[in-house]
Amino acid sequence: MALITIEGMEFYAPIGHFVEEQIIGTHFEVDLAFETDTLAAEKSDNLEDTIDYSAVYRMVKRIMSEKCNLLEHVCHKIISALISEFDGVESAEVKVSKLNPAMGGKMERVSVVKFWPEEN
Repeated sequence: MALITIEGMEFYAPIGHFVEEQIIGTHFEVDLAFETDTLAAEKSDNLEDTIDYSAVYRMVKRIMSEKCNLLEHVCHKIISALISEFDGVESAEVKVSKLNPAMGGKMERVSVVKFWPEEN
């Protein structure tokens, strides 16, 4: 088993509660980590024996281009797509951060982190 991470993915996306955010977009950063069995790839050195990181990135990019209101919803969509589109994902964690959010004060980011499977 190995933990694969794709960190610091940057997007300009139409995500936010306010209509203006969905029209003009906002800057986001996404970090994704997932566990999978990599033993076959370790032995074969073939991409077909692991989860293709570039395909995972394209999936995240596709989801980030869709209009959404909440970071919570975006996290759910990313995790759901990861486990349905890629065989062998044992667990996952996604963090979606809105950079420089308009919340009436100076701050770097606001983030939501989602885990799968969820703990009870």
